[in-house]
Amino acid sequence: MKTLQASQFKAQCLALLDEVARTGEPVLVTKHGRPLAELRPHRKPRAKSLFGLHKDKIKIKGDIISPIGTELWEALK
Repeated sequence: MKTLQASQFKAQCLALLDEVARTGEPVLVTKHGRPLAELRPHRKPRAKSLFGLHKDKIKIKGDIISPIGTELWEALK
């Protein structure tokens, strides 16, 4: 992880934002040698529930409940 002093961060802020977005590597900003802030790329939050995760992405074509063919299923005879 790259480490910068707050004064360097202030001078290079916009360039650092572009670099973090491009590489995905976080940057630690320090003040008087102590960690002050961490700059990392934004990621979308994960889904809280799996229900509805693929809504409007999956299409059901045909009957998904009945068997494909009775000759394949010995239990149906």
